[in-house]
Amino acid sequence: MSVNSSLSFRYKVIFRSLKYRNYKLFFYGQSISLIGTWMQRIAVPWLVYKMTDSVFLLGITAFAGQIPSIFLSPFAGVITDRLSRYKVLLWSQVFSMVHAFLLAGLVFSGIIMIWQIIFLSFIIGCINTFEIPARHSFVIEMVEKKEDLGNGIALNSLMFNGARLIGPSIAGILLASAGEGICFLINGFSFLFVIISLKMMRLGRRDQERKRTHIINELKEGFNYTFGFLPIRHIILLLGLVNMMVMFYSTLMPVFAKEILAGDSHTYGFLIGAAGFGALLGALFLASRETVLKLGRIVPAAVIVFGTGLIILSFSRIFILSLIVMVFVGMGLMLQAAASNTILQTITDDDKRGRVMSFYTMAIMGTAPFGSLLAGTLAKTIGTPYTIFIGGIVSITGALFFLRKLPGLKKIVRPIYIRMGIIPEVARGIQNASETGV
Repeated sequence: MSVNSSLSFRYKVIFRSLKYRNYKLFFYGQSISLIGTWMQRIAVPWLVYKMTDSVFLLGITAFAGQIPSIFLSPFAGVITDRLSRYKVLLWSQVFSMVHAFLLAGLVFSGIIMIWQIIFLSFIIGCINTFEIPARHSFVIEMVEKKEDLGNGIALNSLMFNGARLIGPSIAGILLASAGEGICFLINGFSFLFVIISLKMMRLGRRDQERKRTHIINELKEGFNYTFGFLPIRHIILLLGLVNMMVMFYSTLMPVFAKEILAGDSHTYGFLIGAAGFGALLGALFLASRETVLKLGRIVPAAVIVFGTGLIILSFSRIFILSLIVMVFVGMGLMLQAAASNTILQTITDDDKRGRVMSFYTMAIMGTAPFGSLLAGTLAKTIGTPYTIFIGGIVSITGALFFLRKLPGLKKIVRPIYIRMGIIPEVARGIQNASETGV
C-alpha cells in the first residue's frame, strides 16, 4: 500500500461518522459554534479577574456556572429520555445565543457588574445542564450504526478540542486589542451555525417522545441503574473526582499566567490553547481506533498522565515548559472523558441513556463547583502552585484505585460486548453455531 493510499485509508477511518448526513451537519455547525463558546469561556474569568483582582470571586463565578448541574442534572436526564432529544438540544442552543448577546450588551453599554456576571454564569449553567446530556444522547441517533458510535463520540471530542485550540488563541488576541465584549458578541453569532445545521437535519422515527411514568420513579430508576451497575458507577465516580481536580488548575489559570509566569492575556490564552492542542491529539488517537475494546485501560492511564502533568505544572516557572505540560494535561483529560463517554454509551440501555448521561454531566460539572471553591480557598491559604500540586496527587490516587478494580469490571462488561458483537471472534463463533444448528 502506497503512502497516499495509507493516509487516505486512515483519513476515512478517523472521519467515518461523517458519512451520516445528520451527523455531518451537526459536526460542521457545532465546530464553528464551539470556537465562540471557547472565546467566551476565556473572556469571562479574565473579565472577572480584571474587574476584581480576586481569586475568590473567580471561584465564585465558576461555582455559579456549575452548581445548577448538581440539582438539575437528574431532572434533565429524565426530560432527555422523555422528550425529543433533538428539541432539547435545539432550544438550548437558542437560549445560549440569547445569553451571549445579553452578556455582550452589558459589556458594550459599560454597565457590567460582577453580580451580573455571576448571575449570568448561573443561567448558562442551567442551560448547559440540559444541553449536555441531550447532545451526548443524540449522537447515537445521528450515527446510525452502533459500531461507529465510538468514532462519533471521538469526533465530538475532536471538534470540541479543535475549537478549544482555536478559540482561546483568538480570545487572547481580542482581549488585548478589543476587550471582552467582542468575544461575547462573536459567540452569540456563532450559535446561528449550529441552529441552522440542526434545522437542516432529516429526522426519522427514532427521535420520538418516549413513554412517560411518574418523574420520581424515573429518577429512582435512573439512579439505581447508574450506581447499581458497577462499571458505570466506577467510571462516573472517577470522572467526578478528576473533574473536581480540573478546577484546581482551570480556575486558577488566570492567576498562574499573571502572577506565576508574569504574563498577560496572551499567556493565559496560549496556555489554555496548549491544553486544547493536547486534547485534539487525544481525540485524533481515539477517532483512529476501530473498536471500543481496551478503552477501559485508557481511562486510568489518561488520568495518570493528567495528574502527572498537574504536578509538573505546579513546579514550573518557565512559559515554554508550562505550554508543553499543558499539552499533556489536556490530552489526559480529554482521553479520560471521551473514553468514559464511549464506554458508557456502549453499555447503557437505550431507554436510560439520557439519565446515565445526566450523571455523566453531573460528574463533569456538578463536582466542579466544589472544586472551584476549594481551589480558590486553598490558593488563598497555601498558594496557587501547591493547590495545583494537590490536584495532581489526588487524580493519580483515584486512577490507581480504578486500575485495581479494572479486572472485575472487564468481566462484567464482556457479556455485553459479546451480545453486541463487539468481540468479533466470539460473535462469529455464536453466529456459526447458530447457522449449523449447534
